[in-house]
Amino acid sequence: MNAFTPTDLTDNEDHRAIREGVRAVVSRFDDEYWLERDEDGKFPFEFHRAMAEAGWLGITMPVEYGGAGLGVTEAAIMMHEVASHGGGMAATSAVHINLFGPHPIVVHGTHEQKSRWVPRLISGEDQVCFGFTEPDAGLNTTRIKTFAEKVEGGYIVHGQKVWTSTAQVANKIMLLTRTTRYEDAKRPTDGITIFYTDLDRSKIEVRKIPKMGRKAVDSNAIFIDGLFIPDEDRIGEEGKGFSYILHSLNPERVLIAVEAIGIGQDALRRAAKYAQDRVVFDRPIGQNQGIQHPLAERWMYLESAWLMAMRAAQLYDAGKPCGAEANSAKFLGARAGYDSCLQAVLTHGGFGYAKEYHVERLLREVTVTRIAPITEQLILCFIAEKVLDLPKSY
Repeated sequence: MNAFTPTDLTDNEDHRAIREGVRAVVSRFDDEYWLERDEDGKFPFEFHRAMAEAGWLGITMPVEYGGAGLGVTEAAIMMHEVASHGGGMAATSAVHINLFGPHPIVVHGTHEQKSRWVPRLISGEDQVCFGFTEPDAGLNTTRIKTFAEKVEGGYIVHGQKVWTSTAQVANKIMLLTRTTRYEDAKRPTDGITIFYTDLDRSKIEVRKIPKMGRKAVDSNAIFIDGLFIPDEDRIGEEGKGFSYILHSLNPERVLIAVEAIGIGQDALRRAAKYAQDRVVFDRPIGQNQGIQHPLAERWMYLESAWLMAMRAAQLYDAGKPCGAEANSAKFLGARAGYDSCLQAVLTHGGFGYAKEYHVERLLREVTVTRIAPITEQLILCFIAEKVLDLPKSY
């Protein structure tokens, strides 16, 4: 039994093949590669290219456009493996944006749009960033202010976004805008429109945000001043964009969960190995229950979170409601991953604070999973209201 690879309860040969195939790619990029990316902040182009060349960027994309047409379960297995080999969120974020971020294109795009956009995403020729979050709106998406004004042949956009990942290297942007102002919409969720278009840097200023972790995958504030978007770059109907983004929320939560779990198991593996090798007072520190018990507990929580994530993925793939399970998986996975990384640092003692052992980097990498794309507090509110039937608290 490999304690750091969760058991596939379905005993599915295809799932094993996915894990082995992904491992063959990611294992070519060692700790030193990711430590260098953590220090220099360069996007991991070599890693991204290797994943694209192996076909993994299209795992969830339709077969007719060059993808594998697989589900969230398979994507979760893939992303867990990506997360488990030292790259942390720098590795996962370099590729997972391809899996369900473009979902509105797949579900609501025309055949012409999908033919034009999807194959280039799968091949890695195009890299897309997502302009959804705004500084004054946060998770209250209905309050975004970026506005797309209808003009002949398209739209003119003005506005601001924040936490736009990969905008330093992207050539495409998926942009969430208002086409009807909030005060003029019949319902708060009306009047929101999605576009997928060229990232025109003459009209979009991109400012990098220095941050705690995931340095190699940039986060940015962007400022849009007079960007023209042609009609053919609008996804679906004008004003229906809010409902379109809901399709990708539960898959995103599942993927974040398994990524946090993978990082946590990576840290736990390192901590267990160190506890075996580190001798103090003439005995390995792993012989002491004060070291053993916290690590054993971390394993149990990681494994439990994995089971919830797989449950959510299987429900989604079966077309069944999975909001409670996907949100719970994200909460449990992020918490278990974070706690495991923290315990790994503590197990290493002073050396856990040193970059050469990598666990401090994994702790910084995994922290974002507790914050994004939805906070723990809002997940608890969701479970209280939707599962326990308690009054809405906000």
